Amino acid sequence: MSTSPTDLMVELHSDHARALWAFALRLVGGDRARAEDVVQETLLRAWRDRHVLESTTAGARAWLFTVARRLVIDEWRSSRAQREVLAGEVPEPAVDAAAVDRLVEGWLVADALGRLSTEHRQVLVLCYFGGRSVAEAAAELGVPPGTVKSRTHYALRSLRLVLEEMGVTR
Repeated sequence: MSTSPTDLMVELHSDHARALWAFALRLVGGDRARAEDVVQETLLRAWRDRHVLESTTAGARAWLFTVARRLVIDEWRSSRAQREVLAGEVPEPAVDAAAVDRLVEGWLVADALGRLSTEHRQVLVLCYFGGRSVAEAAAELGVPPGTVKSRTHYALRSLRLVLEEMGVTR
């Protein structure tokens, strides 16, 4: 009674997988993912070739190492390997200095607005950030237009002082 290919493959794997992995890892310069691919492809080719599955331990190991070495050489020679650039880390995206400045300014203004009184913050948010007119802000807040004007004046003075305390200069 002959042994099934599955049983032969399990035996081949248990006898050679660890050594094949270490060999492949050295061949690909420590790249674990590429080593896994090489081992997987080598074992798949062994699965397809029954004489390898049935050969002696030394013969099977020699065949597996030869196939692994050839796979790495073929990959190295292929145009795909020539185009790929492996990096240890993802490259930093290009920095848009103006965008960074706008972001930092936005954080500073938001922090400064948070330090103002509720009334001052409301008029600045409505008039400057919401684009409302004095009359629209007055109607929304339920105060006379003159109150919105004076609150805006004092809110801007307070905002300027808060920003100066935070170390922001013109």
